[in-house]
Amino acid sequence: MQIILRGKAVSVQKRGKGLGLQVDSGAGGGATADSRTTFNYGPLKKQLGYLLRRAQIAVFRDFFAVFNEFDIRPAQYSVLTVIECNPGLSQTQVCDALGIRKANFVAMLDALEARGLVRRASTPKDRRSYALFLTDAGQDFMRKLHGMAAEHEQRIVDRVGIETHRHIFAMLQALVSTGDEKAATSPESQTALPRNEIVGKTKPTNKSRRRAPL
Repeated sequence: MQIILRGKAVSVQKRGKGLGLQVDSGAGGGATADSRTTFNYGPLKKQLGYLLRRAQIAVFRDFFAVFNEFDIRPAQYSVLTVIECNPGLSQTQVCDALGIRKANFVAMLDALEARGLVRRASTPKDRRSYALFLTDAGQDFMRKLHGMAAEHEQRIVDRVGIETHRHIFAMLQALVSTGDEKAATSPESQTALPRNEIVGKTKPTNKSRRRAPL
């Protein structure tokens, strides 16, 4: 005798004093998971935005592997670098330089300040504005990060070749310049960072992380 249980045919057989159930995995067994490993991406493979995103994922995978022990994400590294190279900038100026919304930037800055990497200093001309500087610990920390970032970049060069790397840089700089021109005329076009990118949260790992000195 057969009955249908959750879309599958089940055979009921008498075994001694009880009943035995045997699932029929043949016809009528319902859909099974597809085991394919190659996919049809349709028009996505011809869209620059999609390819840029996939390229970013590939590059960031190595970045995260290198910087994870220091609990630093790409946006944080960019902010620290701009403050390091331009000491005394206001929060608004750093936001403008990197295309970050101020509301998002404040959360990131609070996290970096709590770690003892950045300090705010009041400005005599405008008490509502703060100038941003790296702390001594922040400067030491950045020297370590720059060395690691150089190694990270060299791995990309080794993977794609120096000429391809130069061509990619030139093309991306052209796109960035186009975006900067648009942002200059439309403040609303500034990038809104994801929450985990703002505060620097990373996925939990079993590997212990070494944080910057406080």
